[in-house]
Amino acid sequence: MTSRFMLIFAAVSGFVYVAFGAFGAHVLSKSIGVAELGWIHTGLQYQAFHTLAILGLAVAMQRRISIWFYWSSVFLALGTVLFSGSLYCLALSQLRLWAFVTPVGGVSFLAGWVLMLIGAIRLKRKGVTHE
Repeated sequence: MTSRFMLIFAAVSGFVYVAFGAFGAHVLSKSIGVAELGWIHTGLQYQAFHTLAILGLAVAMQRRISIWFYWSSVFLALGTVLFSGSLYCLALSQLRLWAFVTPVGGVSFLAGWVLMLIGAIRLKRKGVTHE
């Protein structure tokens, strides 16, 4: 995956975040329960934060700062799809199977943040390394 792909992913994820948030607030809030709305709200929160992180990483990838940021963005994108996506599916479908996917997305988020930390630690104080 390239920085271009990650920028596209961030744009699509941001669009989905706004559209699904509005749909949830104006349409779903009248037809699903409080627990389901809570799952959607949690999915939206995580999607928003991680979309912004992916956007920042995509910019860093364009500057070829660190391979660690590339892998961080991959895991954060995977986490967004699995974590937030499974919560949306759980809320809308009532299939409890989705509850087993959510933690996999959470672990992907954690891996992405650890990889970002490693990339940041490995940056030189003056200048940028090309790892």
